[in-house]
Amino acid sequence: MKRLQLSVAVGDYDRTRPIATGEVRIDAVDAHVSLLVPEEIFFRATRHAEFDICELSLSSYAVKLAAGNPDYIAVPVFPSRAFRHTCIVIRDDRGIRTPADLKGKRIGIPEYQLTANVYARAILAEDHGVLPEDVTWVRGGYESPGRVEKIALDLPDVQIENAPEGATISQMIADGDLDAVMGPRAPSPFDQGHPRLRWLFEDPTAAATEWFGRTRIFPIMHVLAIRRTLAEAHPWLPAAVMKAFNGSKAIALSRLADTSATKVTLPFVEERLRAAKALMGEDFWSYGFAPNRHVFDWFLRHHHAQGLSKRLLTPEELFHPATLEAHKI
Repeated sequence: MKRLQLSVAVGDYDRTRPIATGEVRIDAVDAHVSLLVPEEIFFRATRHAEFDICELSLSSYAVKLAAGNPDYIAVPVFPSRAFRHTCIVIRDDRGIRTPADLKGKRIGIPEYQLTANVYARAILAEDHGVLPEDVTWVRGGYESPGRVEKIALDLPDVQIENAPEGATISQMIADGDLDAVMGPRAPSPFDQGHPRLRWLFEDPTAAATEWFGRTRIFPIMHVLAIRRTLAEAHPWLPAAVMKAFNGSKAIALSRLADTSATKVTLPFVEERLRAAKALMGEDFWSYGFAPNRHVFDWFLRHHHAQGLSKRLLTPEELFHPATLEAHKI
């Protein structure tokens, strides 16, 4: 069988790097890998379907799937997962002492439908009674003006404004034109130590740990997806892709656990790894459908409630049927 020549676009993570270096190969595929930042991958894939295999925003994928026009079909490989209690940065001079104090405030966002923002709004609604319609959302680029939603949205009764021409949400929060910012990255003034900016949750790690203890949800940000026409033409491909990325993650985890010489530029790696396993189990960054079905149940319910998916999707609809189960030896 002639090997398929396929383009692959993923982030530069320890769990994807063995694919990029060729240390792990996808069966019967020559992968031409581009390591790109998520914003570039998502824009190019969502607008123009440029890649054969790529990382996709879970929210953007669900929007398009519910609308009935997806270019891609996902496999249960999750290149990005993150607790999102660090997702909200506030000004400390606006009387915001608890999450409920966000009602009536102006919150800057890079895009409304971002996966991180779906999770953050769901936490605010479920745990703190702050609904999307309780605040005014102001869209704009973090550092470059004029950022737009990758996907056209027809939202319910929520108040969304675009940032003024030439303005960025980072500058607006620094100048006091916003009360808070919600997004997967912190605005640059926060990272630079702006004296009036702080996290909404004073100890985000403690808040996320408590939340995980109640929900058992480790938020999934991104899925891996294959061009739908390719998966239809080569029904063996989704399982082969999943097998390779599972192997790539296994190599990354084995290296992370080898602390004779730490593989990441960060102290206390061994301690954090032990803490993650104690809290979340040995397979703390699980791939596969069955271990994560409850995450998708929760996410899709909130995604639909926030008006982003026009119908309530089932978790099974997200993934190619061949990847919902796996062989065992």
